Amino acid sequence: MGRAKTVAKTRIQSGKRPNPKARAGTAGFLTGKNLNIVLCVLLAAATLALYSPVIDYPFLIMDDREYVTANTHIHGGLGWNTVKWAFASIYSTNWHPLTWLSHALDYQLFALNPAGHHLDSVLIHALNTVLLFLLLVWATRRTGPSLLVAALFAAHPLNVESVAWVAERKNVLSTLFFFLAIAAYGWYGQKPGWRRYLLVAALFAAGLTAKPMVITLPFVLLLLDYWPLERMRLDKTELGPATSNGVPRVALSRLLLEKLPLLFLSAASAVITLIAQRRAERTFEEFSFAIRVENAVVSYGLYLRKMLWPARLAAFYPHPANTRPMWQVILSALILTGVTALVVVFRRKRYLPVGWFWFLGTLVPVIGLVQVGYSAMADRYAYVPLIGIFVMITLGLDDLAEINGVHTVWRVIPALCTLTVLGFVTLRQISYWDGEYTVWSHALAVTDPERNAQAHDSLGAALMDPISALTAHDLEKFDTEQKRMDEARQHYEEALRINRQLAKRDPVIYVPRVAGTLNNLGFIARYQNRIDDARQYYEEAVRIHRQLAKLNSTAQLNVLAATLNNLGNLDRRQNQMDEARQHYEEALKIDRQLEQQAPDKYLADTATTLNNLGAVDQLQHRLDDARRHDEEVLEIYQQLAQQNPDEYLPDVALILDALGKLDGLQNRMDDARQHFEGALNIYRKLAQQYPDKYLPDLAVTLNYLGFLDRLQKRIEASRADYTEAMTIYRTLAQRDPPRYAGDVIRVEASLRELDNKDPLPVGRTK
Repeated sequence: MGRAKTVAKTRIQSGKRPNPKARAGTAGFLTGKNLNIVLCVLLAAATLALYSPVIDYPFLIMDDREYVTANTHIHGGLGWNTVKWAFASIYSTNWHPLTWLSHALDYQLFALNPAGHHLDSVLIHALNTVLLFLLLVWATRRTGPSLLVAALFAAHPLNVESVAWVAERKNVLSTLFFFLAIAAYGWYGQKPGWRRYLLVAALFAAGLTAKPMVITLPFVLLLLDYWPLERMRLDKTELGPATSNGVPRVALSRLLLEKLPLLFLSAASAVITLIAQRRAERTFEEFSFAIRVENAVVSYGLYLRKMLWPARLAAFYPHPANTRPMWQVILSALILTGVTALVVVFRRKRYLPVGWFWFLGTLVPVIGLVQVGYSAMADRYAYVPLIGIFVMITLGLDDLAEINGVHTVWRVIPALCTLTVLGFVTLRQISYWDGEYTVWSHALAVTDPERNAQAHDSLGAALMDPISALTAHDLEKFDTEQKRMDEARQHYEEALRINRQLAKRDPVIYVPRVAGTLNNLGFIARYQNRIDDARQYYEEAVRIHRQLAKLNSTAQLNVLAATLNNLGNLDRRQNQMDEARQHYEEALKIDRQLEQQAPDKYLADTATTLNNLGAVDQLQHRLDDARRHDEEVLEIYQQLAQQNPDEYLPDVALILDALGKLDGLQNRMDDARQHFEGALNIYRKLAQQYPDKYLPDLAVTLNYLGFLDRLQKRIEASRADYTEAMTIYRTLAQRDPPRYAGDVIRVEASLRELDNKDPLPVGRTK
């Protein structure tokens, strides 16, 4: 008897019958919901693996400082004060409270450890990928193409900027709510009702409070009504049979009416955004409407090219102003017109017009018709729009393969090859975000070096801040301060040369940037003790800002005041006190004028100038004037600290110390004690929260107070103050001996002298 028959006979004799459902159940496990779950896990895992290198990257100076590392508003975590500030304030020319709260939550969880902040951005991107896949599967009932669209979204190099840059949390976060709102809309479409509609509106509002780019959602929903939801009926019948997704068809007029509340939210967001970005928005004198249209047309074409061939991607693409070659405009216009004509001709494949108009429409808010800043385009702007192109390509190729009977294997292999290539390109692109210097070096290498003054300026700034901006590899290259300073100077000088050259053709745009670069050169010249060069740079910058202020006082007066302060600081350094006073007083006049227009925005600038003026008063022994100025500064900082204690309490403590020293010079010992003790209380609280930042200030104030106690013969109190200061300095000296060893020696000497002769007056040195 054969083996098979023997086995069968044995099973029958033992009472175990073959179970045909067992194999069928095993084979059918990876179908339907189970298959989707597996694919979601694979998508998420692949996305996390692809972006895992960013977890080890630092924060950048570019925007990360303003959004996280130096933004004291979010350093309180998710407290009530943070929530109030997030919703009530316009900061960094934006109003996006949900984004601020997400950064505040990250700070509460991870403080200033960049790994946690990066990880959250990657997790949100992975979640967006999974949501996109699930939305497409539900709406189209086509698993393979939906999976490929989501994979392209996850792996495309154009999306690196949105994920690897912590400051672009707003992009991935707003997209999350954009997808959730679409999902809620599909649920609403199955059974319309006000509760379900309210969920759509709430999720849309959340997206707008993360980033207003999702403002186009009402128009996107109309596209989705056409396909794949197919809710839209173009005849007079209002209701019709439900689609395969259980979504009833309704008349176009009702669909339009349905979007009105969402359009109201869009309009409100647009108004708020225009107000918030008023300072960053470029005027029609800088960029005419014709130039904006030309740049928009070419940018559409460039986004398509970078989608198909993702090379030479940069953090900043300088705006060409009026130097855009006409052949680029014509070629891009022909491409846009040709593709539009094709999707209209083949409109029976509904995904073609929907995908194309998704791409065109979702880019409108950032295509440059309303020009903010000086960039022509940005990779991050393509995060949502390219989904439309992915849908067109993927479903179109799948339909062609279906018509021609292409086997599944020959569909999968090209898709895997494409994704593999994109993955390698994305990994390379991710590597350019490992530090500030790397980001801008790459940007300079892949853009027009004769136009990208921004990259040179940013490289100069990176070299001036090696701890935050340079990787270990960069520090090996610039192993001495002299090398860094010389390299920074070269970049600033190159930025100045480019801006001067461009200013000859477009003075309205580039003359202000010449002045900004002159300020940067003045700073580095002062840092390198090249005082005459610094003065030359600052004085030219002042002349330019004076001329610009006559044309546009609101935009330029604040910058003029800041430059006058820089020049006054230089005068003080050269002991030219009368000239310093003249510059500070002119700056103060401007600050007070601006303060009357917008006190919340310019009051702190007034305090800075008053503080500088008080320093000159003290050096010229005009102590009563110095006191008047310092007391006004204290009043301003105390007022600002009530609204934002995290940002302005350190300034309050600093000016209290300054007043205490001034009291000592005027022999007002009781006032001096009051001021020093006020500063000490503030620094104790700050040092508990941020010891690395404020322990040195606490030690300085203890030293002042110990000196005052010694002067008033309060020996034990003085000993206690000096002892605490010495303990702090010894701790600091263990971390940074060159910086703090001298402080330890000085405080030890003060302790030894407590029982010796009377000390010198406060404010003097031996």
